[in-house]
Amino acid sequence: MTAARSIPRSPTLVLVFLLLAYILNFLDRQILGILLEPIKTDLKFTDSELGVLTGPAFALVYSLFGVPFALLADRTSRSGVITASLGLWSLFTALCGTAASFWQLFAFRLGVGLGEAGGVAPSYALIADRFPAAQRGKALGIFSLGVPIGLGLGAVIGSWIAQHFDWRTAFLAMGVAGLILAPIFKFVVRDPPRVPGATPPSMGTLFATFPLVARKPSFWLLAFGASLSSLCGYGLATWVASILIRSFGMTLVGAGQFLGSLLLIGGTAGVFLGGYLADKLGGRDKRWYAWLPAIAWLITAPLYALGLLVENVTLVWALLLIPNALNILWLGPITTAVQHLVEPSKRATASAAFLVINNLIGLGVGPFLIGYISDALRSTYGADSLRYAALAVLVFYLVAALLTLLATRYLREDWVEDAA
Repeated sequence: MTAARSIPRSPTLVLVFLLLAYILNFLDRQILGILLEPIKTDLKFTDSELGVLTGPAFALVYSLFGVPFALLADRTSRSGVITASLGLWSLFTALCGTAASFWQLFAFRLGVGLGEAGGVAPSYALIADRFPAAQRGKALGIFSLGVPIGLGLGAVIGSWIAQHFDWRTAFLAMGVAGLILAPIFKFVVRDPPRVPGATPPSMGTLFATFPLVARKPSFWLLAFGASLSSLCGYGLATWVASILIRSFGMTLVGAGQFLGSLLLIGGTAGVFLGGYLADKLGGRDKRWYAWLPAIAWLITAPLYALGLLVENVTLVWALLLIPNALNILWLGPITTAVQHLVEPSKRATASAAFLVINNLIGLGVGPFLIGYISDALRSTYGADSLRYAALAVLVFYLVAALLTLLATRYLREDWVEDAA
């Protein structure tokens, strides 16, 4: 027996390493958000330019290559594609620390987006392969903990390193961490055997899979609902630290700890609760996979607005904790639902199609839109322009809830059960 074969291939072990990679995925995204203020001071960027770096510079490449990488993962090795992606985005994260101009940092962010394009959809498919349908929502919910944990650690660790060293060292440290994990990940995580007789996906899979989901109204409603939620979520995760510094007078480390605690406590609770409730309630009625996030977003919008408007920092934290849990609750339920809109062999490609929409709208628009509105409001509101820009985008949570509620009309009909 070889050393690689001696590694236990339990679903739990696979899930743990997928979670570690996903934590680094979001840590490397968030670290730019927490470093916006020192980067702005050092390189003299506007909020609109910072919005481009945090949004479109990453999202365009991330979305463009997500589907081809998912096809490659379905045809070859899902764990191999994830490993290569992890190494690539970590390398470019480290290179971000060497940037001396807007266009250099823009190019390196493109590289981070290229690498991360191959991480998520193959991970969804590996989890769907490893866990039975009754446990899939919970497993995807645990995997999705990488979002709040990565965002939270990015805020805390990034701000600490930048405060004690500089923002360039923060990028370098995070990149090196990923480069160390990549070979260990490949050694441990292995693909399960392919289903005997299954036809490997080809480039034609994209043209076969997308029409399958495109004919299903629930796909579009869930995709656009999640995307508008992500527009708010990515935008707020990017800019809240800067709001705390500009409008509440916090230090960089103080803002990092404040935001990190919200994401780690609230976000982690919300993701886990979403996965748990999806399995618990979804077994009774598939519509709960859409009802859960819709209810959460309807509560998120007013609470987040109230939290941004009050002046007492302790009250701000208390008010923002609940919406930081609820705004991310959708990850387990909706990603599980998307997995069940197609047969198992097409899951990575279907997930990638969903992620293209989610990231182009959510990640591509959210951070830039808040930065653009902030620059437009600066002459009226001064340092508070960023706070009011964040308030303006909260309306998209309400639209997301409406779209997802409409999806409940179609979800049971569109659902594809696992083969017996």
